[in-house]
Amino acid sequence: MHLTLTAPAPVEARRGAAVQLSVLAAAAYVYAVAEMAPIGAMPAIAADLHVAESHVGMLTAAYAFVSVIATVPLVRATAHWPRRRVFLLTLMCLAVSQALSALSPGLMLLGASRVLCAATHGLMWSIVVPIGARLLPPNHTGRAATAVYIGTAAALVVGNPMTTWLSLAWGWRPTVGAVAVAAVVVALLARLVLPPMPADPPAPRPNQPGPLRNPRLITLCVLTMIGVSAHFASYTFIVPIVRDVVGIGGRDETWLLGAYGVAGLVTMAMLARVVDRRLFVTVIGSLGVLCLAFWVLSSSATGTSVVVGVLAVAAWGASAAALPPMLQSAAIRTCAEQPERASALYVTAFQIGILLGSVNGGLVYGHFGLAAVVATSAVLFAVTLAGVLWRRDTFPV
Repeated sequence: MHLTLTAPAPVEARRGAAVQLSVLAAAAYVYAVAEMAPIGAMPAIAADLHVAESHVGMLTAAYAFVSVIATVPLVRATAHWPRRRVFLLTLMCLAVSQALSALSPGLMLLGASRVLCAATHGLMWSIVVPIGARLLPPNHTGRAATAVYIGTAAALVVGNPMTTWLSLAWGWRPTVGAVAVAAVVVALLARLVLPPMPADPPAPRPNQPGPLRNPRLITLCVLTMIGVSAHFASYTFIVPIVRDVVGIGGRDETWLLGAYGVAGLVTMAMLARVVDRRLFVTVIGSLGVLCLAFWVLSSSATGTSVVVGVLAVAAWGASAAALPPMLQSAAIRTCAEQPERASALYVTAFQIGILLGSVNGGLVYGHFGLAAVVATSAVLFAVTLAGVLWRRDTFPV
């Protein structure tokens, strides 16, 4: 009698899924670095192109605007394509866009070159979490979303500071070119490790509303827009908030910004397994921490100790990083028959929130100062928390 010993299939499956999710997270990382590159490389770009830094800052707002108007149409246009093909398309568009950006002779052409990756940004985020969810067993959408969003959190900790450093050491053009190379590398890895994933969504049930007629999804998108606006109203000015509100400057300022990102990474890792079982509780907890953190920061503007302000910034980073995967997981669950279209609406609401938050934050800052910006974020987060408590049915667990 002969016995054939093989490794347990579940172990192999878990290892394969871990590698695949890592590639998805790497794509999220590269896209996040590319989106925020004008912020880190702002002085270098402004000096090279002989324009004001404020004009360079408009590149990020323009990027969000293009993403808002392009996401839903592109998701519909590619709905019947294999998922891997769409994913690879978004990465190659990113690579081409960054290569053209590195060669741009002026600000107008630089902005035009970023339109391509801005247009596919929302498409990538609309499909990447549903792809991750298909790689894991059912009811693990939250875990898949968290794994993907670790790439975005890593961009805050490593990618964006590295962009700033490299733009000073090499210049902004080689730095942007390096992002293009990274996008090609991730695309090659994705081609190797991801299955084709044919687009074969189940037909909607007769009593199942489409995304635009799903009241739970619409409510979630509105709450997402308010919450993201709350975050970006202050995050757009996080450096002056750390310096002038908390009272930390110089090298300590850099360390605190790093702690902000690390806190987000740690929190996402801690909550990865909890999200699928306690989604409502984790959302409420994260929003509650954000309300408390911004109340403390509002108090810091009138004389709270530096240590308390530092803890508030770390709590802000921890909860702000943890919320997006929770919210996108909830969006997919509210419209399980059409997860990618649900994600497209969520991503659109998120990008609108970025636009509204950064613009409103700038207006409040210009007229009333940083203390008013922080207070505005606190109020908006409180409104978001109240909305979630009022519409608890939006979060099924």
